[in-house]
Amino acid sequence: MNTELVGIIAMFVLTVALAIPFGKYIAKVYSGDKTPLDPVFNPVEKFFFRISGIDVKSEMNWKQHMAALLTINFVWFVLSMFVLMNQDWLPLNPDGNPAQSADLAFNTSISFVVNCNLQHYSGESGLSYLSQLFLMFLHFVTAGTGMAAAAVLFMALKQRTTDKLGNFYDLMLKSCTRILLPVSVVVAIVLTFNGTPMTFEGKDTIVNMQGDTVGVSTGPVAAFVAIKHVGTNGGGFFGANSAHPLENPNYLTNMVEMFGQMIVPIAMVFAFGFFLMRKKMAWMIFGVMTIGFLTLTVPTILWENGGNPAITAMGIDNGSGAMEGKEVRLGSTASAFWSIATTVISTGSVNSMHDSFTPLSGMTQMLAMMTNAFYGGVGAGMLNFFIFIILAVFISGLMVGRTPELLGKKIEGREMKIAMIVALLHPLLILAGTALAAAFPAITAGTLNNPGFHGFSEMLYEYTSSSANNGSGFEGLGDNNPWWNISTGFVLILSRYIPIIGPIAIAGLMASKKFIPESAGTLRTDSGTFGIMVLAVIVIITALSFFPALTLGPIAEYFSLK
Repeated sequence: MNTELVGIIAMFVLTVALAIPFGKYIAKVYSGDKTPLDPVFNPVEKFFFRISGIDVKSEMNWKQHMAALLTINFVWFVLSMFVLMNQDWLPLNPDGNPAQSADLAFNTSISFVVNCNLQHYSGESGLSYLSQLFLMFLHFVTAGTGMAAAAVLFMALKQRTTDKLGNFYDLMLKSCTRILLPVSVVVAIVLTFNGTPMTFEGKDTIVNMQGDTVGVSTGPVAAFVAIKHVGTNGGGFFGANSAHPLENPNYLTNMVEMFGQMIVPIAMVFAFGFFLMRKKMAWMIFGVMTIGFLTLTVPTILWENGGNPAITAMGIDNGSGAMEGKEVRLGSTASAFWSIATTVISTGSVNSMHDSFTPLSGMTQMLAMMTNAFYGGVGAGMLNFFIFIILAVFISGLMVGRTPELLGKKIEGREMKIAMIVALLHPLLILAGTALAAAFPAITAGTLNNPGFHGFSEMLYEYTSSSANNGSGFEGLGDNNPWWNISTGFVLILSRYIPIIGPIAIAGLMASKKFIPESAGTLRTDSGTFGIMVLAVIVIITALSFFPALTLGPIAEYFSLK
């Protein structure tokens, strides 16, 4: 067993081990129980609410939660458009970077407001430090938005009949201050001590190996990179993201950044169990997610360690794996693991170029985003998985001839209609977007770096990443033009807010229903059998929706290499 593999196994086991007590802490935060950080953050939160005039004791129903969420997200979008389109004359622009065009600013603003962070620009040349700082602010608050929505779900599923589900602003601020900020500070300190810059000075100069004096972009990188991972945002300070040596200097920082992006999504699963006092159900959810994650991860590592067969056929040694587009300091195993972790969790950061992976590895990366249910982003991951639980409960109820029930509440026609709309929206956005791009080659002419099957995969990946709120890309695609900026922008809007509103609407409707005590005939939703049912629903929906498109892209490319 190579040292890279030992490293990622140890990191994953440590992450899960720490996620359990961290999940208990998150449950206490949302329950309003005392935590060790209260003396630090109570005064901070009271100050914010005092100057804003928000009464956190005023509880909201699910519709008021969603109205508050959409309103504040719109305000952030307007502010982001202003900053990006005027950054050339605004302060903190030591390198003199130009303002973004309207279509690029639209895409960037939407992308960061919806926690996707799809980047059609290169950070070091496309943004000022002020813009980077504002996007770092969005890293926090948009992640907090998703976590607040998940907290509303937790409250709605408690064994009670109510329409009072806490206060959105209280839940969002606590998510930022008490959960995201402490972890981000720890990660940022580790990065800083390992060489990641944290400065407001402009470009530094070095003499390269050819003897030329060149400028090297720096900036407040360590803080930005920490929250980009902890908040499962993924938007990089530099164009190369975490493949850049200043964002990810060495193997230790690589492990810390992977830990950073995995800890909160996994902890949210256990927080669900602690909050509802249903630990067995949390373990069932974690088990299904982990089986799906490992099913995608293991073959990807094997394929990338096996090297590219086309290069092997040329008589070139592939002993170190398929290393095109990967950093030698990180290796093929750690890069392959990261590629699935970042697409499963919807972080979207990259430590290697996904466009250079072998065809079937590109397929598993897309499948991770197409399923969009294994761990997922902070908050949003639990919301996505909740939809599949609803579908599995309904199907199971039909199979045994009983009215479907979940946690003591009946699931009826309204809930199922909403669940089906949310479940089918994801493949619709991906496949419709890709079909339009393929149907009008004149519009996308010159944007594809590769013809044929791989070119199709580049388009499919772009819309998959947008719809899954991921943000990574097959970077052979020249995506900074009006078509890609605007089309993916609208996919981003629909794929973020409907999958949040839908589950919260279902949860709100269930919360208002009369609680039905469990009986001998109640379907157990914390058993391994039900876990298998949920996994089967996820696999069937994904396979039926996406197999034809994958056949035209990565699968066809794989057989073309034979």
